[in-house]
Amino acid sequence: MADSARVDEQMQDLGPIAGYPDWPAFLERGPVPTSGSGTRRILASVLGVRRAVAGDVRVEREWRSGGVHGRELSWQLPYGPRTRAWVLRPDDDRRGLPGLLGLHCHGGVRSVGAEQLLETDQAPHPSASRLRENVYGGLAPANDLARDGFVVLAHDTFSWGSRAFDLSHPTPRLAGLIAGREALWREEGVTPTEAERFDAVASLHEDSLAKAAGMLGTSLAGAVMTEDVAALDVLAGLDEVDAERLGTFGLSGGGGRAVLLRALDDRVRATVVTCMMATFASLVPREIDTHSWLLNSPGIRAAGDLPEIAASASPRELLVQYGAQDPLFPIEGMRDADRALAGTPGYRGTFFDDGHVSSPAMQDEARAFFAATLTA
Repeated sequence: MADSARVDEQMQDLGPIAGYPDWPAFLERGPVPTSGSGTRRILASVLGVRRAVAGDVRVEREWRSGGVHGRELSWQLPYGPRTRAWVLRPDDDRRGLPGLLGLHCHGGVRSVGAEQLLETDQAPHPSASRLRENVYGGLAPANDLARDGFVVLAHDTFSWGSRAFDLSHPTPRLAGLIAGREALWREEGVTPTEAERFDAVASLHEDSLAKAAGMLGTSLAGAVMTEDVAALDVLAGLDEVDAERLGTFGLSGGGGRAVLLRALDDRVRATVVTCMMATFASLVPREIDTHSWLLNSPGIRAAGDLPEIAASASPRELLVQYGAQDPLFPIEGMRDADRALAGTPGYRGTFFDDGHVSSPAMQDEARAFFAATLTA
């Protein structure tokens, strides 16, 4: 059998985890972290978080533009394809700068990951450009924070962008779902772009991926957290970064990742969560299909309600931005979460008359928050 045919056969044999043939072996040998508070131990266990080291970190290219010095990085985790990431910093040679880990949203868009948060000297991926326009007010938050004096690392996480799965050999079940989606496009007279088609197929694939993760001893959220902690290691190890002044931020699914990361890692000193905070009671069961497996993670309630998980990292600084018009979260659930967090040391919550977005006003508040908490 030719080598290419053998690879194709292996891809088909792996079904829902094609492109990640080494993932099951990693999960078998990777220990679940158990140190820290009770909430942390429970959270790490129920999510199935592992310890992964980012190896062979490379600088793929550099550029300088608009007061920002940018570097495109890549690294290799113990499983799957190489991770693509970007580091943005002020365009000077200062050292000892505070570092921020930018966490991209879910958005039902897996054709890109971290690129939605930044601008480079090259034309953006169409999906990244569309997300910046639709949910970030046309802004590139990582660039603005770099100009403010931060080193910002933004990486593709598990199943997004460079870390996406190979969906070219769908299982029979997934193939049937794809056929149904394509029939609907034809009925609607829609011709999707390559990226739009991939995003739709990847969304259909998420159920199978979550099922596989659970049977392998992790979860979608746990796999994402494993890679986010590894990215935090990379950020903390950069020469220009003060590892004692680290923060993280994210919108929507990125905000949920920020909640979990601050609960799991004491190095995160300041966190901004945008449009991703409500009580679980307000979401289940009526909003169960509104959100993905990234939030609907089996067993997570054992670690507490979402506000309790966020509060477990107190007194480290936390800013939660709520969109009063957010169609994905009931307003009463957001207000209940705000009341539950009120009085928690380091917490502040702000309601904006916005939907499920990171508006320019929200980004301005986040920049001021990080300036006050990490640059003093």
